[in-house]
Amino acid sequence: MLKQRVITAACLVALTVWAVLALPTAYMGVLFLLIVGAGAWEWGGLLGLHTAGRLLYLGLVLVLIGISWWLREQPVFCWSLLLVSGAYWCYVVVWLRRYAARPSRRDPWSLWAVAGVLLLVTAWFALIFLHGASRFGPGYVLFLLSLVWVADTGAYFAGRRWGRHKLAPAISPGKTREGALGALALSLVFSAVGAWLLDAPAWPVFVLVSMVAAVFSIIGDLFESMGKRQHGIKDSGSILPGHGGVLDRIDSLTAAAPVFLLGLLVLT
Repeated sequence: MLKQRVITAACLVALTVWAVLALPTAYMGVLFLLIVGAGAWEWGGLLGLHTAGRLLYLGLVLVLIGISWWLREQPVFCWSLLLVSGAYWCYVVVWLRRYAARPSRRDPWSLWAVAGVLLLVTAWFALIFLHGASRFGPGYVLFLLSLVWVADTGAYFAGRRWGRHKLAPAISPGKTREGALGALALSLVFSAVGAWLLDAPAWPVFVLVSMVAAVFSIIGDLFESMGKRQHGIKDSGSILPGHGGVLDRIDSLTAAAPVFLLGLLVLT
């Protein structure tokens, strides 16, 4: 299993780095659209939808992404979407705490349906906006993706080495507080290096925004774990050998991407 995970991860990282740096934003949008589309299909499965229902759900996500592409240069639309996303992820923190206090509760189907649409559409929009904006560009996208990977790696190894205290046992028993601290410690170092490599203006603010994004990457991971636990499934899919489904790989990114972009736009 570990060998499968490593091989799959290495292939995905190499393909992603090449795509982010080599492809124009429009083509990147198509590539991310395929990934988000696969995530929407898996989310439909999490909702218990059959083939027709999953196709309709996928179609809704794709239509909304198309609208966001068409309106991506309208400041009112951009700010509205990102502020709604930021408020939503703050609400997710409350949602997680509420569920942790009452693990037997099952939230309404409609709440999960709206959640999937919102997190997938806003993640796609944030990545494409970062990639195409003259003040940011592909380097910022690569940094954000790497930040999520670094946080996940730090959490994994710190949790294995020092993990003693559960972070959210009712939601994801394998995650520990020590793992979360390891994720943030490694993210802090990586953010400082990233600020230097990107020559980011106001680098302390950039590092702060990156750390907030790293925190929300953990929240995104916990949120998907809560969704799978409420709906009685182990993995969102099986398309990626050793890793499960697409959602299992992008759960952290769906939270980190809009929060990172919103923080940069507000504070830099």
